[in-house]
This record gives sequence, C-alpha cells and structure tokens, in this order.
Amino acid sequence: MKTMLELNHRTYGEPTNPTLVLLHGLFGSATNWGSIARRLADRYHVLVPDLRNHGQSPHHAEHGYDAMVADVLALLGGYEVSRAGFVGHSMGGKVAMQLALHHPQRVSSLAVVDIAPVSYSHDFQSVLDAFDAVELVGLKSRAEADAQMAGKVLEPGIRAFLLQNLVKGVGGWEWRLNLNALADAQADIVAFPTQVDGVRFDGPVIMIHGEHSDYLLPQYRPEVERYFPAVRFCQVGDAGHWVYAEQPQGFLDCLMPFLNGAADKGRSI
Repeated sequence: MKTMLELNHRTYGEPTNPTLVLLHGLFGSATNWGSIARRLADRYHVLVPDLRNHGQSPHHAEHGYDAMVADVLALLGGYEVSRAGFVGHSMGGKVAMQLALHHPQRVSSLAVVDIAPVSYSHDFQSVLDAFDAVELVGLKSRAEADAQMAGKVLEPGIRAFLLQNLVKGVGGWEWRLNLNALADAQADIVAFPTQVDGVRFDGPVIMIHGEHSDYLLPQYRPEVERYFPAVRFCQVGDAGHWVYAEQPQGFLDCLMPFLNGAADKGRSI
C-alpha cells in the first residue's frame, strides 16, 4: 500500500471557482508557479503543492509516480474536489499524465509542459553532484554556496534555481530536498511507468513545449497520441525546458485558449 503524504501547498483564488492544480518539476517547489498562479487566480481556484521530497512537503523514501499521484489525490480530497484541471511541468507533467490515465474521472483537462510520456535515457547525477559540491558545514552565505556550485553548474540561472532549495535552519544551512530519496529514484523519475494495454485519456490535452528544448521531440508524438488521442501541441518561441519561467506570456498564450476551449466544451475546469 502506498503511503500518502499530506502535501504543503499554496492556494490562490476563490474556492467557489473551478479548481486548477499546478505541479512543479524535479528540484522545484510550489514557489516556481507563483507568478503564473497569480495570473490565473481571478478565474480559478488554484492549488499549488510541493510534491513529496520537495519544498516544505514531507520526506519519504518512496518517490515513484504512483505515490506522487496518491498524494495529489489526497490533496484534492481535502478540498472535496472531485474533478480538476491539471498543469504539470517536467516531472510534475508525468505525475499529471499518470493521474489522467489511471483516474480519468478526476481530470477535466490536462496541460503537460515540456515532457513526454516516455522513458528518457539521461539521469541527473550531474545536478546531484552540484548539490554535493556545496559544503553545508561552515557555510556562511548563499553567495558562498553559489561559488562552490559554479564548478559543477556553469549557468547562473540554473544555479539560482537549485539554490532556492537552500535554507538556513536552527542548526545551519540545509537542503529542503530529500536528496537521498531523489538519488535513489533516478531511474523511476526519468522513466514513464509501464501502462496497461489500451489505457488512454480521451479528455482535452495540450502539450506545451519550448522551441529550444529537446524534451518533446517529433519521434515522441506517436506515443503521446496513443495515450492522449485528443492532444494538441503548442510551441513557445525562444524558450527552453523552463517554458513558463523563461517566456511566461508565451506560455499563457498557449494555456489560456486551451483552458477556455475546454470550458466551452462543457468540461468543468
């Protein structure tokens, strides 16, 4: 039996509005969605959780997609929400896809951001090495941590994103992430769980991807369409993997017409 965790989360908008759930990617947190959630709050009741082993949510040795789906369903249950729209980036997109495929009655619409329902060949050991490069004992400042990480991660923007997980506790600096669990789950995270033959989600789906990203390649489209026959695709210009952070307006230009169209078809989101 999966252990369901009570996820830390943020809420935006009025509870009487249709519910929209935003799911962050690996090494992220609910704060990543802040500006987008505020833009959506006038029309939706937006729930933005920290997924397990991330942000301020509990840590657990298990970090598979079934467990993360169970956590998100428990969050919906706490608000007595039977059906919601989902927007998921990267790892969060895989969580949302798993939820839609196995609990389609709970999903009114699905927006997947820069990820495909496939198993990728890469791992993220280089990122874990970057975390390990930071000497927490005796660390004096976030700037010092940035300098220590720079030998492993050249791009300042990526370092800044990773260092959002660095917090100063009573005993000194520490990582909010459960790095041991994430390291142990590398193979599960980059994979897409084997599906039962014929399983699919027939509701409205959009795949939003960055022009310069290689996470949603043309050869993945048949697999996408097998699981999600009603899918449409929307490319955001001049964006990489972090689509909604790099080009927030371009991202919303893809997302909002999709949400409006799903609502116009009588699907409560």
